[in-house]
Amino acid sequence: MKLIRKYFPDLHPKQTRHFEKLLEIMPPLNDQVNIISRKDMGYLEERHVLHSLSIAKKFSFNGKTSVIDVGTGGGFPGIPLAIMFPDTRFALVDSIGKKIRLVQEVIEVLELKNVTTIRNRIENLEQTADFVVSRAVTSFPQLYRWCNRLIRQGKRNHMPNGIIALKGGALDSELEVFKKRVELFSISDWFEESFFCTKKIVYLKK
Repeated sequence: MKLIRKYFPDLHPKQTRHFEKLLEIMPPLNDQVNIISRKDMGYLEERHVLHSLSIAKKFSFNGKTSVIDVGTGGGFPGIPLAIMFPDTRFALVDSIGKKIRLVQEVIEVLELKNVTTIRNRIENLEQTADFVVSRAVTSFPQLYRWCNRLIRQGKRNHMPNGIIALKGGALDSELEVFKKRVELFSISDWFEESFFCTKKIVYLKK
């Protein structure tokens, strides 16, 4: 919890308990299904939980907002964001059964009431939301082709509805087709750890 407390010092006690429990239960649960590599599991707080929470440094979701986390994998960024925004509704989507089962178990242990899971392919989803979030799922153009139709027009929060993607590395060629439609936010502006040096939030409003 050292890093989470460092960057989010004003957490409610219930949020703190949820994050502590998440960090406690993820390693043994992951041992059963090996969704997150054992090497990476040693950096769970930094590379998974805190990385997910970088979205909360730029975006704030109110109680009327709905968010779809596509290709959620082990529940990132959806579960940390659901803890951070307990009044916002999150749907965590993945096509792989063992991943959804792990996420469902985490939700049940943490008793998160604002999260549901969906086992489905992104391109087959029918429900809509205010935002789609993702982390390392596919290229941004492919993510846009899959998810643009899932996002409702409007602005319930300080930022208009849209796609929020956590990306890393060189993005110029990947984002060239969108020109000035996308906004890039450097995570290193908020977090000083070297892991975040090349990490970005890519945002495209509906």
